[in-house]
Formats: sequence, structure tokens, C-alpha cells
Amino acid sequence: MKRKILPNNNQKFFNDGQMIISKTDTAGKIIYCNRIFISLSGYSEEELLGKPHNIVRHPDMPKVVFELLWERLKSKKEIIAYVKNLSKDGSFYWVLAFISPSFDSKGEVVGYYSMRLKPKKEAVEKIEKLYKELLIEEQKGGKGASRKKLDDYLNTKGMSYEELVLSI
Repeated sequence: MKRKILPNNNQKFFNDGQMIISKTDTAGKIIYCNRIFISLSGYSEEELLGKPHNIVRHPDMPKVVFELLWERLKSKKEIIAYVKNLSKDGSFYWVLAFISPSFDSKGEVVGYYSMRLKPKKEAVEKIEKLYKELLIEEQKGGKGASRKKLDDYLNTKGMSYEELVLSI
């Protein structure tokens, strides 16, 4: 039986200039992860390889963000997103994720490559506020309500999600 990880308020940090790298197959299962990812996640390499990347998904993350992420990736486009991850010990860490499809010689997607950097504290504070609002909408009315809230927010700003991410 899989143990449910209970989040706590302990935040982990990594240094400016350090990169968290992982690669997944087309189903989102981890096929490569670098040492910093292993260290921050608290899992061993063996525990990570072959597992869905959402093994580190924090429950504070609104599902609509991952919906946007997969929409972009499935249309063979890159995406940049702020993501709060959950470590094996219940602690968390924020990343600025740059995710792109990997292609074979025929232009077919064979997996995904993700490079994550340490986000600025001010950016996390801004995106965390929005994510909390999206999560409230999700809890009240499902992912559709959260998507509407996000779309309305972006429309008032006159920008896409990625433009928002790059602006903060």
C-alpha cells in the first residue's frame, strides 16, 4: 500500500545557478533525473525512475496549471511554469520550470525534457497568491471553475499564462 505524503511547512531551497533536470517518456514517467532533483525530492534514483513525474506534485498546485502544461506539450510546444513540488518528507520547494518536448528524427514526440531553476522570492509570492485563488475555485466548482478564474484573470491582464510567468 502506497504511503500518502502529508505536506508540512518546511521549505527546501536550492542555489541560484543550480538546475534541476529530468526527462520523461510521453506518458510522463521519469526516465532520467539529475542529482539535485534526487536531493530535493528526497527520493532515491530508484524510487523516481519509472514513476510518473507527479510523484512530486504538491496538493497546493491547481490542476488547471497542469492542464495548461499538457495542452502546450501535446501541441509540441514548450511551456514555462511556476510549480510547487512536494518532497518525500512532506517539505516543499518552488521551481521555475522550462519544459519542452523531445523529438525523434521524424519530428514525433518521444518524451519531455524539463529544466528547473530557482525562482525569485517575489515571483513566488505573486504566483502563490494566484494559485491559492485558483485552488479555492477548483475546490468549489472543479477544474472548469478554476480554468474560468485563470482565463478571466489573464484576460484582464491581456496576456497568456506564459506571458504572466515571464512578467513576474
